[in-house]
Amino acid sequence: MIILFVVISTITTVLSTKLSSEYIGNILRNVQSTELYLTIIQSQNHYMTGKDVEVPKLPIMEFTFELATNLKPYDIRSFLGNEIPGFYAYDTQFYVAGKGTDFTDIPFESVAPMEVLLKEREIAEEMLLAEKDEDQPVPAPEKSMDETIVHIYQSHSWESYLPLLKDVSNPNEATSNNPDVNVIAVGKMLKDELGDKGIKANHDTRNVPQDLQARGWDANHSYKYSRETVEAAMVFNNDVKYLIDIHRDSARKDKTTEEIGGKYYARLMFVVGTAHKDYEQNLDFAERLHHEIEKKYPGLSRGVFPKGKSTGNGLYNQDLSNRAILLEVGGVDNNLEEAQNSIKAFADIYSKLVWEEREAGEF
Repeated sequence: MIILFVVISTITTVLSTKLSSEYIGNILRNVQSTELYLTIIQSQNHYMTGKDVEVPKLPIMEFTFELATNLKPYDIRSFLGNEIPGFYAYDTQFYVAGKGTDFTDIPFESVAPMEVLLKEREIAEEMLLAEKDEDQPVPAPEKSMDETIVHIYQSHSWESYLPLLKDVSNPNEATSNNPDVNVIAVGKMLKDELGDKGIKANHDTRNVPQDLQARGWDANHSYKYSRETVEAAMVFNNDVKYLIDIHRDSARKDKTTEEIGGKYYARLMFVVGTAHKDYEQNLDFAERLHHEIEKKYPGLSRGVFPKGKSTGNGLYNQDLSNRAILLEVGGVDNNLEEAQNSIKAFADIYSKLVWEEREAGEF
């Protein structure tokens, strides 16, 4: 009876396993091709891998067990996933994790009611950045493009930062329609920084909550709305190839702040939608950005996070271009100075990669 129970349980588990290409891909990313090759050679010819040759031991049994049962021996979440409704929404992981990042840092998409998003909030004026002196000469970039190839927008334009809002301490209320204190201000910073690097960018400054309300839509329609605006921008200017959707994460200061060289930075995170067939090109681009940022600004990037339909929107308009990213700039506790430091660093690396691709004739 025990043996029969085990056999039936195994068959039932295997048949109910979700062996999607994304799921299997996440497992196989942990396998290095060289290690796999050497392991196979060693298993067939021990003479070719003598005692002086060290071959890493691959956890073949662990991979097999995980594929067959959908359970991960070292991750308790997988044992609870079938029992707790909605728990699989958290069965995901960073493709590339930054300093101090683990599975508890999953970016969570929470959408506040429209009355919260449309509420007018008093601004902490002392936390605003000083206006640039327009008379101060800005050095011309060493090289400059004629075309506008980057489109910057904010699907959640209302996302703001607690230090910029007076008498607001609840993270769920870190929202504002004032473009001086929400992520529109961050988008403007990025446009200016890229311009200083000779890269022309278009910046969409729409007040998304107001436009959603005018259509009778709620915040859950924000990506549907921003998709229309991005498509229109790409039709109006077919030179646009690079898309950047600026957001602010809901994580707290200990996760989203890093000191580098005596300056404080709002940490960055890249979210890549996997609900379309060409997502791997965007994933590769985000990974390149992460690694280049970490070389020059260690600790600035929290990592690259792929999200499918089960964990969010899944697309994030990234099927419109193979150079599309969703950029999380800091969290609810960061301020504009920290965001500005991060945007300067990001623009430094981003412009470098864009110019490399431009000069290689890729775009």
